Amino acid sequence: MRSTRSPRRVRVTTATCSKFTPTSSGHSSHHQKSMPSPDHVTPGEKRKLTRLAKDLKHWAKVNGRDFPWRSSEANTYQQVIVEVLLQRTTATAVAGFFEAFVAKYPSWSQLASAKVEDLEGFLRPLGLWRRRAQSLLGIAKYAAENEGQFPSDPREHRQIPAVGQYVSNAILQFQHGQPAPLLDVNMARVIERFVHPRKLADIRYDRWLQDAAHWLVRQDPREVNWAVLDFAALICRARNPLCTACPVSTRCSYFNGAGMHR
Repeated sequence: MRSTRSPRRVRVTTATCSKFTPTSSGHSSHHQKSMPSPDHVTPGEKRKLTRLAKDLKHWAKVNGRDFPWRSSEANTYQQVIVEVLLQRTTATAVAGFFEAFVAKYPSWSQLASAKVEDLEGFLRPLGLWRRRAQSLLGIAKYAAENEGQFPSDPREHRQIPAVGQYVSNAILQFQHGQPAPLLDVNMARVIERFVHPRKLADIRYDRWLQDAAHWLVRQDPREVNWAVLDFAALICRARNPLCTACPVSTRCSYFNGAGMHR
């Protein structure tokens, strides 16, 4: 594992993740029953999303963030466990904590055997340490009992502690190579601003948004997922988005509509 480095070539503050919201990776009985089809996305929207994915991949080659869990040396354990660590904190905060965590708990089995009070104490700097420890132990115990393997069918994830839709998609992406979106409020914001807002408050159940996200990442899903999340954190921010620095603003519905000019 290489040493943690600060995000390269960027100086703006990383946006806070919010995966304990309805898009939570926390345990929930609600999961996608199958991979959404793109049927709710119009041909014009598909073209727009396809070009967005290409443009943001190109943008990320220069401006993307550099985190240890994105290294070619990172394994599936590290790529999945970081999604739990990222809940309700910034990627920059986790980057400063990640190597110490995987050094202390380098595998599912060693994490599963951790004492809850020790894990809570270790996680205290990230905040929400009790909830985070509970989630980590739940998913680790399942993984340790199954030799680190998770089902490839997301319908089977509903019985796994700490695996909601977001972590389920991370498992499909990183362990099974399926083109699943890391869809949280940050990715949703990019899609909705660029195309149009969703109709439902809970992003897990808005079929158009789900289909649009799957279409967006259908090619080169790992690179596109990370590019979109970086773009959401650095340019398409929830507050004060840097629209004048945006490489796709000329095609963005938010920039060209009421959102930018209120």
